[in-house]
Amino acid sequence: MSKMLQKAQKMQAKMQEEIAALRIEASAGGGAVRATVDGQKNLLALEIESDVLADAGAEMVADLVLAAVRDAQGRVDDEVQKKMADLAGAMGLPPGIGF
Repeated sequence: MSKMLQKAQKMQAKMQEEIAALRIEASAGGGAVRATVDGQKNLLALEIESDVLADAGAEMVADLVLAAVRDAQGRVDDEVQKKMADLAGAMGLPPGIGF
């Protein structure tokens, strides 16, 4: 039992490292706004094409930024869930068991 617990702890630590290293990009407005977040959903980069800034109003730009950031953060959630399911499977736990 102790070996199994140690293995699970190592696998969990590896998963946490992988999540911390994640870099997820999403876009809005047909790629006019791009947001990059890390595995903790922190915004790392935000790129806005200059023509969007010139042609769209502040409210439109704000909406595009929010959409891109939220999409990227949602993709982090999806990736974390996938990694957790993989970890549970590797530990021999039945599908649907959450941590």
